[in-house]
Amino acid sequence: MAMTRHTPGTALTALQVMTDAPVIPVIVLTEIAHAVPLARALVAGGIRMLEVTLRTPVALACIERIVGELPDAVVGAGTVRSAADAQAASLAGAKFAVSPGYIHSIGRACRDLELPLLPGVATGSEILLAQQDGYGALKFFPAIQSGGPAMLKAWQGPFGDVLFCPTGGVTEANAAEFLALSNVVCVGGSWLTPTDAVASGDWERITQLARAACQLPARR
Repeated sequence: MAMTRHTPGTALTALQVMTDAPVIPVIVLTEIAHAVPLARALVAGGIRMLEVTLRTPVALACIERIVGELPDAVVGAGTVRSAADAQAASLAGAKFAVSPGYIHSIGRACRDLELPLLPGVATGSEILLAQQDGYGALKFFPAIQSGGPAMLKAWQGPFGDVLFCPTGGVTEANAAEFLALSNVVCVGGSWLTPTDAVASGDWERITQLARAACQLPARR
């Protein structure tokens, strides 16, 4: 399968979200003031696809702020758990969605909104459900707790046409092991945005982590 990088101004696909860089940062923001400098630090390090999780009361406002002030970033919403979440994320300006699991209503909502979705799966049945609705680029979550690289290797046979972004327990230390697998395009991880670095405004550290992440081997 040919891997193509997203060109600004064109329709975005879930696969392009996955192939833009080896790592999609999983971002939890508790302060709106941190949103733009954090996003700017990641973009400076070469990471454009930013998953801002809907885990805090300010998440949607943070998405709006980044979208409005940093056009070089491609902001998505993570922890999308319902059609209402997808709608709210789209209204905030999110360009893609990531869910921790998969149900038909989330898939339908994202299609109606033309919002690319990375559905979360942890079992063969969930993969079949996502495929039934036309999704073949999936988030494997929680990756380590659900079997890690060994599970992904086992899926290469029955699900050889599916591509994954493992997330959950993926770190700088084990990312390369995941990325070496033929059915893994990228990984999702929170190590690019350490809580202490965000709290202290150490944006240069985050830029350095992003640059290091971009050097990880990834399928293109």
